[in-house]
Amino acid sequence: MKVKAAFIFVAPEVDYKIHRTVVDTPVVQLTVVGVKNYSEAVEVAKELVEQGIKALELCAGFGNEGIALVSKAVKGKASVGAVKFDHHPGFDFKSGDELFNN
Repeated sequence: MKVKAAFIFVAPEVDYKIHRTVVDTPVVQLTVVGVKNYSEAVEVAKELVEQGIKALELCAGFGNEGIALVSKAVKGKASVGAVKFDHHPGFDFKSGDELFNN
């Protein structure tokens, strides 16, 4: 049986109705969806869980508040995790070493 999982990323100027795709492998069916904000992420997460998704991974653009909102929205029907970076590759953040050694 395949694991049904999803990755939700947050970025400006995306439309969750069209900025989505499914990667289907022999053991995992991964749905990828872009959202503009945490409110959209909550709605998309609920929809994905209704479709049988059992694992939701959120991009590094989600802070603690966003992770908590999505987690609460799915009510334990899916595991929720988040990607973490020392610095986000899409933004001009310094790594921990750069912050503490300057």
